[in-house]
Amino acid sequence: MHMADALLSPAVGGTMWAISAGLVGYSVHKIRQNFDESRIPLMGVTGAFVFAMQMINFAIPGTGSSGHIAGAVLLSALLGSCPAFLVMASVILIQALFFADGGILAYGGNLFNMGFFGCFLAYPYVFKPILGKSGSPFRLALASCAACIVSMTLGALSVTIMTLVSGVTELPFKVFAAAMIPIHLAIGLGEGLATMVVLEFVRKNLPDFQAAKLESPGFSFRNLCWVFALAALVIGGGISLLASGKPDGLEWSMEQVAQTSELDAPESQLHQISETITEKCSFLPDYEIPGTDGAWYGTVVSGIVGVLIMICGAMIFYRKKKPAQAE
Repeated sequence: MHMADALLSPAVGGTMWAISAGLVGYSVHKIRQNFDESRIPLMGVTGAFVFAMQMINFAIPGTGSSGHIAGAVLLSALLGSCPAFLVMASVILIQALFFADGGILAYGGNLFNMGFFGCFLAYPYVFKPILGKSGSPFRLALASCAACIVSMTLGALSVTIMTLVSGVTELPFKVFAAAMIPIHLAIGLGEGLATMVVLEFVRKNLPDFQAAKLESPGFSFRNLCWVFALAALVIGGGISLLASGKPDGLEWSMEQVAQTSELDAPESQLHQISETITEKCSFLPDYEIPGTDGAWYGTVVSGIVGVLIMICGAMIFYRKKKPAQAE
């Protein structure tokens, strides 16, 4: 559900940048008040895991479309709403800068659509109440699916509203929304099932997850970090090759309405700046090695590089924070 710059006007793109920046600032403020810094490695590896999972588009039967997880609900269940939103901000920024996946101007809108609804609405107001205190497997499955469906559907609706307000395309709102919402409801169900599987694995292997420390014995918090890191590398560097080649939910919806998913961006200064930044920074555009005509190993390299950027970035930050914490 990564929006391209072509869907947004400079005013809407700039407004969503400001809103998302405010949410990032709020999240940083809340984390500084009460956050266990030993969780920073988990932020990195779960971010890498979500990055890798987003590379896998799964087909939606009978539609000709595909979808991938957003990951906000999963991250929120593991980290909490504010840390999860910051991880989503990092994942989407890396995708936009280095892989040309979603535009720079559209970054604020993409972060809002894929992060805000999952972290700050679906997780606290859908997932947690349904899961309850018992957290039975049935409740976990129901909570995961319901929260992901709500998050994905609201994100899809938000895309159509931003497109309508921008007024830079001829996509009719009612028809566009009628295509976007049902397909993303199905994608949300798929994400919910994947979220349930991951959370059930964590719960079975580390039942005291919320209180676990890096130094815990047995299947420890540290071991969980290794599992996520290795899973991210395997998924990004291998399983991603099995991703469906069908258009994702947004592209499919645009094709249903406009018979094309490739729209020309308005010739505004902000659009030109965004395009220039993308051209200079994206060394693996569309998760491919330039000049290789979409060879399979471009996907492998892209997956591994993206995962390593997330993990290494978190570990560098963690090592810098440790001395300050010791003082």
